Amino acid sequence: MLKIVIAGGFGAGKTTAVGAVSEITPLSTEEYLTEASMDVDSLEGVEAKQTTTVAFDFGRLSLPDAPVPLELFLFGTPGQDRFVDLWYDLSRGAVGAVVLVDTRRLESSFTPVSFFEDIGLPFVVAVNHFDGAHRYHPEQVRAALDLPASVPVVTDVSPRWTAGATSWDARNPSHVAGVLLTLVGHAVQNAPSGPARPTSTTTLQDA
Repeated sequence: MLKIVIAGGFGAGKTTAVGAVSEITPLSTEEYLTEASMDVDSLEGVEAKQTTTVAFDFGRLSLPDAPVPLELFLFGTPGQDRFVDLWYDLSRGAVGAVVLVDTRRLESSFTPVSFFEDIGLPFVVAVNHFDGAHRYHPEQVRAALDLPASVPVVTDVSPRWTAGATSWDARNPSHVAGVLLTLVGHAVQNAPSGPARPTSTTTLQDA
């Protein structure tokens, strides 16, 4: 059993991704946006957005056919920078994180990327392609976010995830499951050597 954080900027698709792949009815803490938040939550580029996560999203995904059977516990973070203190709590005990990126509002990705770099938690970047958004090569995204070569950047899905190569979409369960497996592999490769990590029971208690 592994805990995974789904992070990203405001409106990047975190709640959508958790809901798309969760085998249980996801827990969501979304609230309606009001005039009181207009000064702190910019809707530029996401004008149709009406709700926002104020605590976290939670979902669960079992992958019995993975090379090692997995049960993933998914925690979606709120996207606004003012919730960074909560990100620390949600990241405690996690094996890694997926950072969702909206290339229309790339600046909203800088804080979550820096956050996981600072706390030393392995992460991958997945570009959630919105209708009408320009398509970029993974290395262009890497350069724009100043990511090291070791961090996987997913912009398209491989044929093994879908019937044919296509842009990554947080609404597609197979796309989300595929990037979660990419993260697990990346986290295993970057696991620190030394004493064994706490058991999964401790991880869930930390959550």
